[in-house]
Amino acid sequence: MAAADELAFHEFEEATNLLVETPDAATTSRSDQLTSPGHVAVAVGSGDSYGAEDDEEEGDKTALLQEEKPQPGFWTFSYYQRFFDVDTTQVLDRIKGSLLPRPSHNFVQHHLRNRPDLYGPFWICATLAFILAVTGNLTLVLAQRRDPSIRYSPQFHKVTVAGITIYCYAWLVPLALWGFLRWRQGVRERVGPYSFLETVCVYGYSLFVFIPMVVLWLIPVPWLQWLFGALALALSTAGLVLTLWPVVREDTRLVAAALLSTVVLLHALLAMGCKFYFFQPLPPQQVAPPAQVTSLTLHTQLPPTLAWSVATP
Repeated sequence: MAAADELAFHEFEEATNLLVETPDAATTSRSDQLTSPGHVAVAVGSGDSYGAEDDEEEGDKTALLQEEKPQPGFWTFSYYQRFFDVDTTQVLDRIKGSLLPRPSHNFVQHHLRNRPDLYGPFWICATLAFILAVTGNLTLVLAQRRDPSIRYSPQFHKVTVAGITIYCYAWLVPLALWGFLRWRQGVRERVGPYSFLETVCVYGYSLFVFIPMVVLWLIPVPWLQWLFGALALALSTAGLVLTLWPVVREDTRLVAAALLSTVVLLHALLAMGCKFYFFQPLPPQQVAPPAQVTSLTLHTQLPPTLAWSVATP
């Protein structure tokens, strides 16, 4: 035992002498190796060795960053590709969330989850515009069958009107709403708006309930059409109000009430505009009465010689 202690002491003394001779040396403990606790490994070298390792790590990071592809510009298709990277399950879940709004489930937090998409809103708007134009024409065809006095001709311009109306509403209204909330955030710091894409996504999915409503408007019963319209409008506006309420509730009551009232009013105007424009039957064709043929009595005076010959038997 004494020999072992003496050997360990000598090794430690040699290590001390090495540290004195090379003050830039670094010591490392090799506790995980099969050595006695008294042994100390001494790495003799210049102090620039650790700096070289750091430089190598920084060089590796720089190489990795250079290998990454740069972000594409917003004017390219690659930039918008990530907004269409959704599967069918996610789209159906978001449609279900828009059809069944619940106060305890915020649409942005529980369905979008910081991943807004443009796939669902784009195709919902396209489908709604197409169905509006088709059902508007079918309404006139059915009306003509019930009343032959109605003259029908295909109205292809309704496709253009429907597309412009729906897409402008689904983009311009969210843009105005997002801009207003951003302005209110500067006035009141507690007001935190959603992003522009999240706002567009909320509005796009809120229009899905109008698709079955438009199809049911083919039923030629006015009070039933208004009932379906009121039900669809209530579901759609409820989803918008419940989604926007956590954002606007931190603002003043007047601003919050005015903003939510404007959202509901614009949604109602969209539904009523579609009802009156696309589903208004044509007036009966004015049939002109038949022309009355009047008999004209011709009073022709015969010559005297012809009249005498006629009178003589």
